[in-house]
Amino acid sequence: MEGQRWLPLEANPEVMNQFLRQLGLVPTWQFGDVYGLDAEVLSLVPRPVCAVLLLFPITEKYESFRQEEEAKIKAQGQEVSSDVYFMKQTIGNACGTIGLIHAVANNQRHLEFEPNSPLKAFLLQSAKMSPEEKAAFLEKDESIRVTHESSAQEGQTEAPSLDEKVDLHFIAFVNVEGHLYELDGRKPFPIVHGKTTEDTFLEDSAEVCKKFMARDPQELRFTVVALSKA
Repeated sequence: MEGQRWLPLEANPEVMNQFLRQLGLVPTWQFGDVYGLDAEVLSLVPRPVCAVLLLFPITEKYESFRQEEEAKIKAQGQEVSSDVYFMKQTIGNACGTIGLIHAVANNQRHLEFEPNSPLKAFLLQSAKMSPEEKAAFLEKDESIRVTHESSAQEGQTEAPSLDEKVDLHFIAFVNVEGHLYELDGRKPFPIVHGKTTEDTFLEDSAEVCKKFMARDPQELRFTVVALSKA
């Protein structure tokens, strides 16, 4: 992912909600923190939930798992719905914005946009593109880039420099046609994690998040946020 680099977005629901509002998403759904993955804590998250974002550290253990997973899926195959909106990541540190795009793009039936929403225009124009074409299209989208840059300066921590290597990465989980999809712009394709429903989506996503954490039990740098009906 050489070439363009953006400042990383903070895993902060306020920053994410402001970012999406600036791009013309009506705040009828909003991101909020998920403070734990046990049933009791998940029960506190407002429902319904239509997307989950996970921020996690890219470690050697995770990278070896990712390579094994990719080889296994290429060998065995998987069925991915043509309705899944998936894009590759070619811009350094843009994983937060791509995670938000994945969350919104795959839930347009639930969400509302302002009449002149730059995000809605981006989704409409890129809908039929390949994952690689979507990535190139994002590289040229000034409204999203400028909004990302201003949002990356918000939040509670000081934004790192553009040259600083960041080993934290955002991915999105969405429900498309009753299947739980993991959408990660660093991967060549969406990952199908089995069946889900609108009622069990948060719990099903939490189970996948737990597997990420179990691969690196010494790591504490995991953050989960959910897009819920406001």
